[in-house]
Amino acid sequence: MKLILANPRGFCAGVNMAIECLEEVIRIFGSSIYVYHEIVHNKYVVNRFTNLGVTFVDTVNEVPEKSILVFSAHGVSPAIRQEARERKIRTIDATCPLVTKVHTEAVKYAEAGYNIILIGHEGHDEVIGTMGEAPESITLIETPEEVKALAFSENDKLAYLTQTTLSVDEAGRVIRALKDKYPQIESPPKEDICYATTNRQEAVSELVLQADLVLVLGSQNSSNSKRLMEIGKSARKPAYLIDGVDELVPEWLAGCETILVTAGASAPEVVVQELVQHLEDHYQAEVENAVIREESVRFPLPKELRSLQSK
Repeated sequence: MKLILANPRGFCAGVNMAIECLEEVIRIFGSSIYVYHEIVHNKYVVNRFTNLGVTFVDTVNEVPEKSILVFSAHGVSPAIRQEARERKIRTIDATCPLVTKVHTEAVKYAEAGYNIILIGHEGHDEVIGTMGEAPESITLIETPEEVKALAFSENDKLAYLTQTTLSVDEAGRVIRALKDKYPQIESPPKEDICYATTNRQEAVSELVLQADLVLVLGSQNSSNSKRLMEIGKSARKPAYLIDGVDELVPEWLAGCETILVTAGASAPEVVVQELVQHLEDHYQAEVENAVIREESVRFPLPKELRSLQSK
């Protein structure tokens, strides 16, 4: 069996920053801290911090007053920030800078009187946070079919934004439908889908035709990980999203000569290596590292945390 390891894969700069931020908060304050939602969408990561004593919450009122609360990489709405201030909670913002960029764009367009069309998945933490920046101005859509139902006119001031972890191809179809219907629609000068999402999708798209099976390491609530699995399926290859080797089904491997392995942007490399070790030990897999693109992006820790480090 041949095992192709897609590169780049796994942690992106935003996830690295968020996890490093939480580790540093624990180092400074101890582990009796709170995180609003999952720090990143990955079961392994969340379980590791839970075992250290961190409490993940879905509402601010679960956090005792004067506690420390870390905002996750996916960002939060202004209403959540205000609620935390009212409860005298000390907050540290681990929002990915690329998500913050989308929030800033939403505020800018709303203040300029635009109707904003946000392309994203309903209920996703990132989308909830972005929509909270200008709820009266934002309309959420997901598919080209939903564009047809939009009731804006050719005279309306329109702009579109996207969730950072979308499928590049699917987002492109929605954007084309928007531009066809509303030629006047505007967008930020630099696209919102993040570099890491794009790079991981590009790697799978280039390598998938060599494979009989695609295995994606990541959690079911990870949007970017799901997109990688969907690329495999769109190439008519069996593709599965698993958290780790424990979820591997031996029957998937029957008759497979080449397996493509990748990992979503919130999946740690340790789960990839555990899978690789298993396939080497039990199936005599030979590993090939396929590098499609190099990455060197790094984000600094939040400024409120850097100020604490300097004291």
